[in-house]
Amino acid sequence: MPSQTISRRRRRLGTLTLALASVSPIHAQTTSPATPNASSNDTPTTTLAPVIVTGNPLGSTELASPVTALGGTELLLRRGTTLGETLNGLPGVSSTYFGPNANRPVIRGLDGDRIRILNNGGASIDASSLSFDHAVPIDPLVVERVEVLRGPGALLYGGNAIGGVVNAIDNRIPKYSLTGPSGSAEVRLGGADRERGGGAAVETGNGTFALHADAFKRETSDLRVPRYTPIDAEGDALDPTRHVRNSASRASGGAVGASYTYGSGYLGISGDTYDNRYGIVAEEDVIIRMKRDRVALAGEARDLNGPLRSISFHFSDTRYRHDEVEGSGEIGTTFKTSGSELRVQAQHAQIGPLRGVIGAQIEDFDFSALGEEAFVPSTKTRRRALFVLEELASPVGTLSVGFRVERASVSSKGDADMDEVRFGEATQRRFTLHSASIGDVVKLGGDWTLTGSLSSTARAPTSFELFANGVHAATGTYERGDPSLKVERGNNLDVAAQWKSGANRFRVGAYVARFSRFISLQPSGRTISQEGEDGPEDFPEYVFRPVRAKLAGIELEGSHRLLERLWTLDISGKLDYTRATQAGGEPLPRIAPLRAALALDAGTGPWRLRFEMESAARQRRVPDYDTSTAGYTLFNASVSHRFSIGGFEGNAFLKAINLGDKLAYSASTIETIRGLVPLPGRAVKAGLQVMF
Repeated sequence: MPSQTISRRRRRLGTLTLALASVSPIHAQTTSPATPNASSNDTPTTTLAPVIVTGNPLGSTELASPVTALGGTELLLRRGTTLGETLNGLPGVSSTYFGPNANRPVIRGLDGDRIRILNNGGASIDASSLSFDHAVPIDPLVVERVEVLRGPGALLYGGNAIGGVVNAIDNRIPKYSLTGPSGSAEVRLGGADRERGGGAAVETGNGTFALHADAFKRETSDLRVPRYTPIDAEGDALDPTRHVRNSASRASGGAVGASYTYGSGYLGISGDTYDNRYGIVAEEDVIIRMKRDRVALAGEARDLNGPLRSISFHFSDTRYRHDEVEGSGEIGTTFKTSGSELRVQAQHAQIGPLRGVIGAQIEDFDFSALGEEAFVPSTKTRRRALFVLEELASPVGTLSVGFRVERASVSSKGDADMDEVRFGEATQRRFTLHSASIGDVVKLGGDWTLTGSLSSTARAPTSFELFANGVHAATGTYERGDPSLKVERGNNLDVAAQWKSGANRFRVGAYVARFSRFISLQPSGRTISQEGEDGPEDFPEYVFRPVRAKLAGIELEGSHRLLERLWTLDISGKLDYTRATQAGGEPLPRIAPLRAALALDAGTGPWRLRFEMESAARQRRVPDYDTSTAGYTLFNASVSHRFSIGGFEGNAFLKAINLGDKLAYSASTIETIRGLVPLPGRAVKAGLQVMF
């Protein structure tokens, strides 16, 4: 991205053509601004090709690790109420799907604390990795672009990116000069959850100072699904219904930001707030009342002389709280997290063919859970890390080598009331983590590129894996941590070949990850009795224990131009499969089955039409304590229209999902609530986005 001022007109065109880098790494690395289904009659526009930023501190156009970028029209049509819903169905990406409100991304079968959720490259400090019913406090309505790194990101982002990274990018801290006002607004209505939502963003600047403001609000009703008989966590059948109980939500938030910009850098600050209230589908009258406030500072200096050519930093301070409110209005449990993160990285001057970055990361956060369902003690987590990544052109391609060393400590404050012993005395665990990677990008003849990466990664156990001891209401189990757990270690190999020629693209990739100590939550075979409102209740005990594990899979995706006349017609498809096994041959839980999708895209002038079929095979490979999930085939369709009126440009869309109203369930949903939360039924959603 050049350092000159970006005009209002150019920013609008950039927003409209961000879809060029959507859908897959094939598109993400494309330098042409033509969308795969753009009509030859379209008025040509010139815009800067988006550059992948996640896992790419050197700004390379070709990456050894697979990264999917989602933006522009593609993001507009895929945008859901959660990040998990928005990204589900991308190659290698599924979601935890604890109903429509708490829905965290799953990458290649890995979820929870193994997937790092970032906001503009900085940590999203919250409680979403602790429990499936905890939502990620990032709303897709105010996100301009999402990047998904499939595979280990531990080298740059730490051990809890051992499975991948999701980076939600907005412009709350403007990085480049702005002249005059610009903005966008979006409204969305309908869908299986009867969404009523909208958001707006406004920016302005005088070439030196840039300002940003945004706001959003969304309300949804109980999710409509095909008629089914809900099965609760105890295995009891409830009354048949067409709605998922207690799945309505209400969310709002906004941000303001400002930057001082100059020819080769910027310095800025932003503040944002997020408020969400949503029902817990596991219980018919419990809601979560969530609040997150965040302040961020960021800056960058480019085109420097001397040993450092650029230096950048990102700092954030977060205050997060959510209350689990009973039907009586009483607060059953309160979860609080407060913390900060500082990340600094610098690109050094080129040394012969070698160029690279060095960096440091500091992360501190305190966690507390207070109330009758608090199954984890109050804890403190501290992380300190240094990393280096070097890249050079060699006879065998563009070679990259990196290394990271990290110190982590996790402290438990123990029991607050020594008369009720549960977590024991205060204690602390310290860990030293080493991660390394090597990757290569080889340009072959005939528009083919071959990529490969090999990495060794390490992750420290989390506070709940170490110290949990109590009933986890969301899963209906008694969870017990192991304070003696050691570092989780894994080795990952990822190879892929891709071909690009005009509008035609194809990519095939394979990966394998082996863990010598994979920390898994598994049943012990025991039952724990706890006193409840109506007397003693029995809960199956689940314990965190290290096991050997192997995850391997394939990913295919491609598109082909069938027709290019007055109309263009493209066919595209994708397929992914993950096989996850632990020692002894037993499958790991909550793994998405073989999935495939096929789509036809037609376009002429400003019109785009899409018809899509997505299928999932039956998931029979489940552990003994889980049950298989039936396969399904769903049909979806959409139509969108770009327009210009006066000084405004916009995009209107209408999309229909699950046209056959097929009853389907997600295999990556935890087994105890899968019978309560089918996938959405037949529905139509309309939306309008306007930019100026």
